[in-house]
Amino acid sequence: MANTKSAAKRARQNTGRADANKRVTTTVKTQLRLIRAAVTAGKKDEALALFPKAASALDKAAKTGRIHQNKADRHKGVLARQLAALK
Repeated sequence: MANTKSAAKRARQNTGRADANKRVTTTVKTQLRLIRAAVTAGKKDEALALFPKAASALDKAAKTGRIHQNKADRHKGVLARQLAALK
């Protein structure tokens, strides 16, 4: 329990920010899992349809500082290479 008003406010802010971070990172992980499953199964059309959603989720997370920009770029690059390798 916080001892001061400012510590109580900080605790409230941290809780809200943690919820927002979890919401965004969960969305990103879900999109990555879906596209990876499609790539692994060899479903090129499905993977191509999912790629813009995954890229958008990564960009939004990076823009708000939830994940690092380089991490978002790295994930997008890996996915793009995997899509290009599909036949």
